[in-house]
Amino acid sequence: MAEANAVPDAPSEKDMIGRVDLRSEITFTIDGADAKDLDDAVHIKLLDNGNFELGVHIADVSYYVTEGSALNREAVARGTSVYVTDRVVPMLPERLSNGICSLNPNVDRLTQSCLMEIDRNGRVVNHQICQSVIKTTFRMTYSDVNDIIAGDQELIEKYQPIVESIHHMAALHNILEKMRVRRGALNFDTSEAKIIVNDKGMPVDIVIRERGIAERMIESFMLAANETVAEHFAKRKLPFIYRIHEDPKAEKLQKFLDYASIFGVQINGTANKISQQALQDFMAKVEGKPGAEVLNMMLLRSMQQARYSEHNHGHYGLAAEYYTHFTSPIRRYPDLLVHRMIREYTQVTDEKIEHFRNAIPELATSSSTLERRAIDAERVVEAMKKAEYMEEYVGQEFDGVVASVVKFGMFIELPNTIEGLVHITTLPEFYNYNERTLTLQGEKSGKVFRVGQQIKIKLTRADKETGDIDFEYIPSDYDVIEKVKKSRKDRSGKDNRRSKSDSHKDHKKDHKSNKPRNRKSSKGSSKKSGKKPFYKEVAKKKSHKSKNK
Repeated sequence: MAEANAVPDAPSEKDMIGRVDLRSEITFTIDGADAKDLDDAVHIKLLDNGNFELGVHIADVSYYVTEGSALNREAVARGTSVYVTDRVVPMLPERLSNGICSLNPNVDRLTQSCLMEIDRNGRVVNHQICQSVIKTTFRMTYSDVNDIIAGDQELIEKYQPIVESIHHMAALHNILEKMRVRRGALNFDTSEAKIIVNDKGMPVDIVIRERGIAERMIESFMLAANETVAEHFAKRKLPFIYRIHEDPKAEKLQKFLDYASIFGVQINGTANKISQQALQDFMAKVEGKPGAEVLNMMLLRSMQQARYSEHNHGHYGLAAEYYTHFTSPIRRYPDLLVHRMIREYTQVTDEKIEHFRNAIPELATSSSTLERRAIDAERVVEAMKKAEYMEEYVGQEFDGVVASVVKFGMFIELPNTIEGLVHITTLPEFYNYNERTLTLQGEKSGKVFRVGQQIKIKLTRADKETGDIDFEYIPSDYDVIEKVKKSRKDRSGKDNRRSKSDSHKDHKKDHKSNKPRNRKSSKGSSKKSGKKPFYKEVAKKKSHKSKNK
């Protein structure tokens, strides 16, 4: 903390020497209403030749967090900020992230900028990556920008100096989005829950995060900057850190292809060789059809995890030949490292090349590991908060959808993304599990439960200590009965029932699925007066996630 406290509140004239002065540009930030660390800003201009000049300006965290410092050692050890419900465990002290590294309006800030000239086909035809100084004019929110684009006259008058820029940005985003689709980028839109807590940290509501044009627009610009920076250094053949997403493994992809065929969907290609365009065509083909969201989620599960590497293997999901993380050095160490290399590579020496060649592999591996650990921690806390929220609804009945089927039961998802287990031992008869079709079928009745199927259930347990939620199946009109076919497991005499104590441990809670409406049971009511039950409103609050890949 001593190093953080020694950082000044504002940059000096000396700090600005040698930087490109971009303070005259109409630059502003666009973030969530509750964001405090404003680490990225943008500007745009329509050029005389019809192209756009897009500037992506990122807080120059590496100027203050130097290699060999205590701040840097701590950042390496943490690797990333961790976001849990209503709080954040920051990678860097808030004095930096919310202070001199936050691009607040009307103050000078040191940045690293990626200036791109982009043509009407979405191609970056010229670029400049530089150390810079900027002064933002407005602190915009996603909601206000979305409303301006939609024509809100009051906001248009309030933010008149940047309205034209906002419309240019919306137009450029549309061009960039179409470009990514043309080259085969896969768009996995998944619903993300936002847990609302009171001043005591207790969950009082769960809504779906909204994602409008403004959110997607900023994502487009960050993606463009990340690609441009990665390509710049790849072509210079300098040691660098990349964000890679490798081709899916044939075994996982084959399972998906088999599953898709059950739905009558054929995909061009084989598990060993399939293009992004073929998968993109598949997603377009099933869009709006029953089971579409389930199929998309199954496809997502067949993908490999993105990770950091010293080798450039491209990004399969984005269909990008070059990709890195440049845009969030406040919360991700690889971005901070990229900024440091940008500075150091302004004057390339053999010593610098050797230094980064030796340092990057270990930092890439540790950053990937710490990222996965942070994601796991975020999921655990989210599950605990969701279970805490559901405690008061024990005994109530809901309509849900089967998110996944496993040999010990099935996981059911409610419209607000809450998931719970119907254990196979609680079903009224013996059920056989078919791994190929991901179904459970009753041995006597012929009832079948499959992924994507609607189901009626009752909440029987919600444990905030473990995050476990248990449901009980209730017979309803949703039930599907098929002719019973004796399975191999039946013939071998194996029992697929497992103890409840093991089942929750084996489940990775990363499922998303169709969002049916919930139904309130006549048996229960909310225990907390004045609190609106979630299932009356959540179906109206649908949206999607993601800011960076």
